[in-house]
Amino acid sequence: MPEMGLEGKVAIVTGAGSRAPGIGNGRAAAILLAREGCKVALLDATKELGDATKEMIDAEGGTSMVVVANVAEQASCEAAVKTIFDSWGRVDVLVNNVGIGGPMGNAVDTDADAWDAAWRINVTSMMLMAKYAIPEMRKAGGGAIVNIASIDGLRGGNPNLFYTASKGAVVQMTRAMASHHGPEGIRVNCIAPGYVYTPMVFAQGMEAELRERRRKNNLLQTEGTGWDIGKGVVYLTSDQARWVSGIILSIDAGSMAGTVGNTTPIKAFD
Repeated sequence: MPEMGLEGKVAIVTGAGSRAPGIGNGRAAAILLAREGCKVALLDATKELGDATKEMIDAEGGTSMVVVANVAEQASCEAAVKTIFDSWGRVDVLVNNVGIGGPMGNAVDTDADAWDAAWRINVTSMMLMAKYAIPEMRKAGGGAIVNIASIDGLRGGNPNLFYTASKGAVVQMTRAMASHHGPEGIRVNCIAPGYVYTPMVFAQGMEAELRERRRKNNLLQTEGTGWDIGKGVVYLTSDQARWVSGIILSIDAGSMAGTVGNTTPIKAFD
């Protein structure tokens, strides 16, 4: 059985802060990678949010540094990767975690300018970070990239066209990148979280009734957290997933398989 193989590796996690106190997907991934011995570059547009994650890693004896970056801007992505390489001499792991809800509405209602701006955050940012991280991974002899999408990128039903479309683009971008860079020893995978309870969710306000309804609607009838997503990141970036590339890993308490109350047998025709 392969070891985790993350000791001494350099990992970049975008959106490594949390919008409110607590553990979001990026923060969880960063902490768990540090626990496995990675040096973790904590990218966030807000220094204070990255600092809060660094304090958590420091408290456990891990190694990290905060890099302030706007991943929707090409020059900022280039500068961030350069800073990391200049400091630690390599890049092995990239976790593209940044994402927003984006503009509300269907095709008729959505504001086109807001769509374009949000698309750069949810989709273009992942391409830009890969653009500058992959050349450094080549120098290291390979690497691993994890793009964070959503189960809404695998199915319809979300009332906001942008969110479903952008997360679906991340899914397909992952497959294409895996095809492009697999021969270079660079594995590219995607995690599609279900409706986990993270600071980005509860900071916007959520009634207890809705939270309970979300919990009861998944097959396991349990509430997911950022830790669940972070553990998936550690697996996909580790040597235990050395033969895994191009997959879409739904971490969703079975939501993609069905919903509670959806298992009544159908009577066969005579």
